[in-house]
Amino acid sequence: MTGAIDLRSDTVSKPTEGMRRAIAAAEVGDDVFGDDPTVNRLEEMAASLSGKEAALFVASGTMANLVAVMTHVRPGDEILLGDQSHIFNYEVAGTARVALAQAHALSNLPDGGLDPAEVRAAIRPPNLHTPRTSLLCIENTHNRCGGAAIPVGHIDELAAIAHGEGLRVHLDGARLFNAQVALGIPAARIARECDTVSFCFSKGLGCPVGSVLCGPAGFIAEARRNRKLLGGGMRQAGILAAAAVYALENNVERLAEDHANARRLAKGLRGLGPFAPNEPETNIVVADVLEGSLEGWLRAFRDAGVLAVAFGPRRLRMVTHINIGAGDIEEALRRVERVAAASPA
Repeated sequence: MTGAIDLRSDTVSKPTEGMRRAIAAAEVGDDVFGDDPTVNRLEEMAASLSGKEAALFVASGTMANLVAVMTHVRPGDEILLGDQSHIFNYEVAGTARVALAQAHALSNLPDGGLDPAEVRAAIRPPNLHTPRTSLLCIENTHNRCGGAAIPVGHIDELAAIAHGEGLRVHLDGARLFNAQVALGIPAARIARECDTVSFCFSKGLGCPVGSVLCGPAGFIAEARRNRKLLGGGMRQAGILAAAAVYALENNVERLAEDHANARRLAKGLRGLGPFAPNEPETNIVVADVLEGSLEGWLRAFRDAGVLAVAFGPRRLRMVTHINIGAGDIEEALRRVERVAAASPA
């Protein structure tokens, strides 16, 4: 193995040969007219797997979350979400710029959840002078919290608080099937108490592009209008949807391999002095840098053929995926060990 071992993200994964054959054979139509049979099949599959009435195929997880917020809220409403959430940190303030919603960020717990008491306290009572609190956003698995798979009971509790006060609940399930595999609980049960849920095909499921938003049929009909507003109406999108159908049929159970590889990677890093990795529940390894500079380590890793990313001022992230096998992990650890022995930082 002499090439670069790319652990920057599971978004760098490339389609397998089986997926490429499915793409090549895809039956297509015009999805804006609703007559792309492969997109229609995918949306039916996604709705069924998530336990929702309907689904909408979109270009990305960011678009799925933005369309969800746009459809749930009125301009000037307030949404509650975690301060470590993807929506709050990595989606270019789309909730404010496009959905015209104010974000109220609450402190995420170390395991990616939210303090129920803080959620309850953050819901504003009706008042002429304040925004309406109308939506709670939850993330599972939680990216910035080390790929944590949030227990179903916690999601149920948060949803019950929100619904009791008249809020709706959106689950950003970009890596929902990683949570399913880690928790041993079907995706539909994880999302059961949430009004809507989104998940990505372009991460652990190994597709080149695409996400889906699932929810009530009336909600999805309105979400389709908002997707069009954002320029997300795609034509012969069955070429992309075919990859997603293939992934749902072939690439879900194998996510357990990525989780095992992440544990193997974290264990190896833990044996080296400069790094303190998490105990990964899924496919994300987050390691604090105890010695030297983060930039120095990342540069030395890259020179040795191991690609990782910064994940804070003293933290790096490595993500396992479908194109990374156990042998790649062992080779990556050998390269990192040589780098650490040379003390480049």
